[in-house]
Amino acid sequence: MFRNTDEDKNLAPAGYIFPPPQVNSVPILRTEQRFPIRRVFCVGRNYAEHAKEMGASPERGQRPVFFTKPADAVISDGLPTRYPSATANLHFEIELVVALHSGGENIAIEQALSHVFGYAVGNDLTRRDLQLEAKHAGLPWDISKAFDQSAAVSAIATAADIGHPSAGAISLDVNGKRRQTADIADLLWSVPEIIHELSKLFCLSAGDLIFTGTPAGVGALARGDLLIGHIAGVGELTHSIC
Repeated sequence: MFRNTDEDKNLAPAGYIFPPPQVNSVPILRTEQRFPIRRVFCVGRNYAEHAKEMGASPERGQRPVFFTKPADAVISDGLPTRYPSATANLHFEIELVVALHSGGENIAIEQALSHVFGYAVGNDLTRRDLQLEAKHAGLPWDISKAFDQSAAVSAIATAADIGHPSAGAISLDVNGKRRQTADIADLLWSVPEIIHELSKLFCLSAGDLIFTGTPAGVGALARGDLLIGHIAGVGELTHSIC
C-alpha cells in the first residue's frame, strides 16, 4: 500500500497525495513571458520527398497522419538533449511548429489562422529503428516518437510580429554540414488545413503545439552532435546531443 511521508504531505497542495507536475513551457521572443504547453500534436509524411524516402506514397486525398508527444517531452532552445535509451538509430527531423492561443472543434479552414499565437522551429527526434519495427508489425509509434526530450523547440515568434508564414526556407545543419533543406511552401497539408483536420479529431485549445512535418534528408545523430535549425522569417533552434 502506498503511503505519503510527512515531508510529501507538507509539499503537496490540499487534496493531492504528492505535488502535481509543473507546467512545461517555452520562451516567447521579445518578452519575458512563456508559452505554457498543453499538448503536442505532430504530422507525419507532410513533405512528399520525405514520405518517399520513408517508403510511402503521399496522396493529397488521404487524411493527414497524426501522432502525439507528451507536453513534458518538449525541451527549449539551447539546452542539451539526452541521447535516448533503447535505440541505436536516433534521427533528426526539422519542422515548423505552430502554437495555438485558442481552439475548438470542427474549425473552418478560413478561421484556422485566427487560433494561431505564433510559430517556432522544432526538431521531432525519432528512434528510427523502433519506428520501423512498429511499422512492420502494424503497431503504434509511441515508443519511437514520444520519449523524454524528443521535441526540441525554439522560442516562439508571435504571429503579431511575423504574420503567418506560408513560404520560406527551412534547413538543418549538423556539425556545420547542411543535412536538410526545403521550403515550407512544400507542405502537402498547409497550416490552416492541418488545424482544420486536427479539430475534427480533437477539441484544440490554448497551449497546443503542432509539429507540421519534416522535409527529406533525415539521418542519424550521435552524442556530441550540434544541431542548428532555421526557418526564414521564424527563427533558429540550436541544441546538442549528449
